[in-house]
Amino acid sequence: MRLSERDFSRELEFQVSRSGGAGGQHVNKVSTKVELRFLVANSALLTDDEKALVQEKLTNRITSDGYLQVVCQAERSQLQNKEACIRKFYELLQQALTKQKKRKATKPTHGSVKQRLESKRKQSDKKSGRGRFRGEAE
Repeated sequence: MRLSERDFSRELEFQVSRSGGAGGQHVNKVSTKVELRFLVANSALLTDDEKALVQEKLTNRITSDGYLQVVCQAERSQLQNKEACIRKFYELLQQALTKQKKRKATKPTHGSVKQRLESKRKQSDKKSGRGRFRGEAE
C-alpha cells in the first residue's frame, strides 16, 4: 500500500497557538500557528520496519516522548497552515521510507584525467612565471 493511500488523520494530533512575526494586530489575537504531532511507536498504519526507519531517519524531528513534530506558521489562516503541516508530514514520511540507491564506484575517464593534468600544468606555468627568477643575484 502506498503512503498517500493510508489515512493517518486518526493518528494525527493538532495543537494551535498564536504565531509570531509580521501581521500587526491580527497576529496578536488569532491562533494560526499549527503544530502536528504523530506518535510513531503507536501507529497502526506503519509496519515495525517502517517505524524503525522513521525513528532512525527523522531523529531530529522526534521528541523525547516519541512524537514526530511538524510546525507550520507561514500562512495567515489556521486551515492553510494545517494543510501545509499535513503535506509536510507526508513528504517527511515519504523521504524517510524511500530507500537510497547504492552508489556505484566509478573511475574518472581518460579524457577527464588528461584535462585535469593539463589545467594543472597551465596553472603551474602561469605561477612559475611570476616574481623574480631564483637564479639571479639580488
